[in-house]
Amino acid sequence: MSIDDIEVPKELREFMLEGAEETFLGQKFGATKQYRYGNLHIREYDDKFLVHSDKIDPRKDPIGHLIHDAPEILVGLACAVFGGSKISKNLLNKKSKKSVLTASLTTSIIFGYLGYATTKKIKNHLK
Repeated sequence: MSIDDIEVPKELREFMLEGAEETFLGQKFGATKQYRYGNLHIREYDDKFLVHSDKIDPRKDPIGHLIHDAPEILVGLACAVFGGSKISKNLLNKKSKKSVLTASLTTSIIFGYLGYATTKKIKNHLK
């Protein structure tokens, strides 16, 4: 759940906007389904709906959506690429290709997650 989410308990009201489309775009955070209705992002759980408004509809402008609504994903990817490539360059001539690949993948995952988590924390703190 993000800071901007509005919670609508299903016991209070079972709703779905007419014209809302089920989508795979967006982080599910344990939701059973996700929907998009313009800039609205609706996550459905067993007992509630969580709704927030994005600045940019990812179906119309995916890059703009990542920049304005989900920069943590871009930062995580950049950190993963940077971390993995640095390790690869440093180990390439010193170790076997298999150990370089393993070290690069592990480093990419760690750096990517750290970049993502840090940016997400900063983003939520600034709201």
